[in-house]
Amino acid sequence: MFERFTKGARDVVRGAVDKAEQERAPRVDEGHLLLALLEARGTRAAFALGALGAATDARRAAIGRGLTEARRRAGLSRADAEALAGLGIDLDEIVSRVEDAHGVGALTGGRRLGGRRPFTQEAKGVLESSLRIALAHRDRSIGDQHLLLALATRPGTAMEVLAEHGVTVSGVERVLYGSDSDSGSESDPGSGSGGGERGEAAG
Repeated sequence: MFERFTKGARDVVRGAVDKAEQERAPRVDEGHLLLALLEARGTRAAFALGALGAATDARRAAIGRGLTEARRRAGLSRADAEALAGLGIDLDEIVSRVEDAHGVGALTGGRRLGGRRPFTQEAKGVLESSLRIALAHRDRSIGDQHLLLALATRPGTAMEVLAEHGVTVSGVERVLYGSDSDSGSESDPGSGSGGGERGEAAG
């Protein structure tokens, strides 16, 4: 599948690995993919993020903070935290107690000092979804815009953080393909053909 990625998409995947290495994280997760995507320039995803107001330095920093907070909660989303709160479980209090005892970031899954980092199941799912999204739009290659749509489509912390900053599936679809559908990114083969080549012809 990787051979179908445009240069922009490959740069995002490599950037995600770099992010994980910089954090000494044991695995590459969807948050690392999102952080790498936010650094893209001159690509379809960068255009969409800019159009939706998420490409400013302040917005990138805010998204990064949101991902950091999600990792402190062991990857649980705010929706998960609210569901636990409904059962009388204060997730923030649990995180604080664990970090008091074992250090900040104790719930992030440990630290890896070297070696090749595997992708989490969630991150692999994003890559697989990007292929399905490209096929749904009849795009010949997988660009970073398809990675963005996959991140905005799949339930999880990345989707939640993106939505908090105005980046939704419908918004990205509208900017890139002129459509406005929450489900069209993976289920409407006739939507916006040719989008994968525009803006990344060199990739």
